[in-house]
Amino acid sequence: MNTTPVMILAGGKGSRLGPLTTHRAKPSVPFAGRYRIIDFVLSNFLNSGYRRIYVLTQYMAHSLIRHLTRNWSTASGMFLEVTPAQMRKGSFWYRGTADAVYQNLNLLAEAESPNVAVFGGDHIYKFDVAAMERYHEEVEADLTVAVFPVPRAEASRFGVIQIDANWRIIGFQEKPADPTPIPGNPDMCLVSMGNYIFKTGVLNEQCEWVVEREATSYDFGKDICPNLVDSGAAVYAYDFGRNRIKGEPEEATPYWRDVGTIDSYFDANMDIRSQLPALNLYNHHWRIRTASRHYPPARFVHHGTHGPAEVVDTLICEGSIVSSAVLRRVLLGYDSFVHAEAVATDSLLLSGVNVGASARIHRVLADKNCSIEREAVIGEDIEADRERFPFMTESGIVVLPKGTIVPTEGPIKLTRDMADLLINDPVTKETMANFAGRYEVLEADRHSHMSSGPRYRRYGPGGRDA
Repeated sequence: MNTTPVMILAGGKGSRLGPLTTHRAKPSVPFAGRYRIIDFVLSNFLNSGYRRIYVLTQYMAHSLIRHLTRNWSTASGMFLEVTPAQMRKGSFWYRGTADAVYQNLNLLAEAESPNVAVFGGDHIYKFDVAAMERYHEEVEADLTVAVFPVPRAEASRFGVIQIDANWRIIGFQEKPADPTPIPGNPDMCLVSMGNYIFKTGVLNEQCEWVVEREATSYDFGKDICPNLVDSGAAVYAYDFGRNRIKGEPEEATPYWRDVGTIDSYFDANMDIRSQLPALNLYNHHWRIRTASRHYPPARFVHHGTHGPAEVVDTLICEGSIVSSAVLRRVLLGYDSFVHAEAVATDSLLLSGVNVGASARIHRVLADKNCSIEREAVIGEDIEADRERFPFMTESGIVVLPKGTIVPTEGPIKLTRDMADLLINDPVTKETMANFAGRYEVLEADRHSHMSSGPRYRRYGPGGRDA
């Protein structure tokens, strides 16, 4: 068992994922039908042999804390402690990633370990962290940064790194407008994954330094990493491409997704349900753990005189029912119901979603507990959809906030609590203001939904609304 303490930075809002993050932190956003984003980093550490984990939370942390305390704190066999912002250093919350660690340095003093791992909690990937720590010790680094190549067109969203022939970092640009490409490969850049292993003493010194300097951002990427590079410290890049996962073939391509925007989040979920997913969730040697839900298996029903269910390149989670419907290239979350003659294509439907009879949907991202009513149509007329739905990406993905009801015709219906959150969230308030008068507000809250079992009794063979 590895005794190195781990700090997971899980307090971020994930503004570019609004409205999915209006009511939850980004690490708490559902992924692949049955997981949460944070499950991936926690599973990586558990599978790598680490057992002392601190999860630093702040923004909209309730659902995240509930998920961690119910499913990770004891059953996983690790010591996991949720550490919300406590104003330990003054009358302020966490002011940045480095400040979050600074305010919890007392936890590291208790561990008495030579190294500390500081990882983000909001990416999708598999990672043998022990291999990175071995490399960190082999090169005698003060700081080791996990790196990954991305297209130069996307690199401005990350910290861009330059290295020498020995993988020592000689330059660090935090989210530059004009990122420096990899030498000899002008279309690619080497970027920081936001995952660090520090010598404990170096981390303590740098956290003390960053909160005392003027014009600080309290940030690892903007402040601490460049400072260590500029001061001549031993800062090395760990090539994520060399990381190998137990149980996967040597030629397997390492998988890492930032999922920082609606489009990237949608695409990453679609990766999972594809014929040959790049991320293997079937590796018994490297399980991705999550909540243990006591739902029955997914069910496919031949409803009355309707044809059989048709399911193509689709992933369907536990407790869901597909009744004489057509699903093509869909990821359907747990405890959902798709009714007779409904057609869903290229869509991501999270848990508790209801798709009514004869409804037709294409490129829809429905948050939990949404209901698309009988004969409703989404995705066939982009211009009409832009007039009807407040949240739609440039690429044409319609995003339904949690608990939304889409009637056959007319304005959509938002739950009262989601409407209030969306109106007041700085990320979504302008969109909501522009749509004033074009949606209705329900008395129900975003947690209201009828699970697939009662829906089947109501709508299935012999039900009153069959």
